[in-house]
Amino acid sequence: MPATTTRRQLRECLDDVDFPADKDTLLSAAERRSCDDDTIRALRSIPPETYAGFAEVLASVPLTDDVMTNGERGAAHRVHAKPGVTQRDRDVPPNPITEELGENRKK
Repeated sequence: MPATTTRRQLRECLDDVDFPADKDTLLSAAERRSCDDDTIRALRSIPPETYAGFAEVLASVPLTDDVMTNGERGAAHRVHAKPGVTQRDRDVPPNPITEELGENRKK
């Protein structure tokens, strides 16, 4: 089972981080604030990227609490999980009929 944390614990651990920040900076801040082991393990599991803000970290860290505020929900939707791919292409699975028959079929 992967290490998980809560939004509250993560926010407390990363309260003094100046964004953008990379994974090592986030881990250093969590260790400096003596955060719990689960939160530190969850931060170790994120990709080694530079995170523009807390919302991007939230989108990458496995969380145990599912309750999001409206602001957090909106910020998470603005995080691009796949750069260069439009929102339409990320969210909507392709139509199986179009996949099989092709887009330019004649009636």
